[in-house]
Amino acid sequence: MKIAVVSGKGGTGKTTVSAALADLCQGSLILADCDVDAANFGIVFPAEDVVSVPYAGRDVVEIDSDVCIGCGKCEDVCRFSAVQVIGGAAFVHPLSCEGCGTCMLVCPVSAISRIKMVSGEIYTGTTEKGPLVSAELFAGSGNSGRMVHEVKRQAFSFAKSDNLIIDGPPGIGCPLMATIGGVDAVLMVTEPGVSAVHDLKRLVVVCKKMHIRMFAVINRFDLSNQQVREIEAYCQAENIPVAGKIPFDEHVVAAVSACMPVTRISCPASDELSRIRAFVSDSTKDS
Repeated sequence: MKIAVVSGKGGTGKTTVSAALADLCQGSLILADCDVDAANFGIVFPAEDVVSVPYAGRDVVEIDSDVCIGCGKCEDVCRFSAVQVIGGAAFVHPLSCEGCGTCMLVCPVSAISRIKMVSGEIYTGTTEKGPLVSAELFAGSGNSGRMVHEVKRQAFSFAKSDNLIIDGPPGIGCPLMATIGGVDAVLMVTEPGVSAVHDLKRLVVVCKKMHIRMFAVINRFDLSNQQVREIEAYCQAENIPVAGKIPFDEHVVAAVSACMPVTRISCPASDELSRIRAFVSDSTKDS
């Protein structure tokens, strides 16, 4: 089973839930951290024998200064202000360049060429639960959706296990859509707050358009009964099973501080996460 743990916003407890599901899983397992802007699955499950591979996510142009005559035509046509002529020679600002190649068309001496820009690194290692694939998007780089796709591609390449748990990114943008494509189900983690409920509804819209099976988890449910009732009513109206409600539990803070899954501590949150895992497992077996 391939399941992605996601949320409409950050800070709802995705990694706590992801780590608990992984810790409770029996048998072979593959882990993937698709939050390439702030990956932290590896904090809970440290990886060994890590292999790092540069990721070239987009095209940019480079200008051969030995050939450039500094005519400025490239600067004139660049809509992104990525090209600038200084001291009689043209230079490219890589973070501004979109790689469209318009400057290449107008260059009279063919001094401009298109190259791949390394925008991050993909990491593959071995944890106590199985292989872990994660990534780091370099500061200022874009195309995190493409990078997420590459993380998933490498995770799917491990043929020795059909069980995959993805710690997804927050929000509903390209990284989220790249994360949930091809999975069997998503576990949407929310909390009783106005912004969390609002973003849960946006997340459901995206998942429905991609025809992904959905389950909901309400974290820290005992902070607002009114908001919990609203979430439950909304999920019922959308035919989304609420897999469980995790209480506010200080043992979760202790587990995070100790860099370990909370399921290794006997506490109310751990007990509920065990029930959530069983509910999702039983529900997907019946499908």
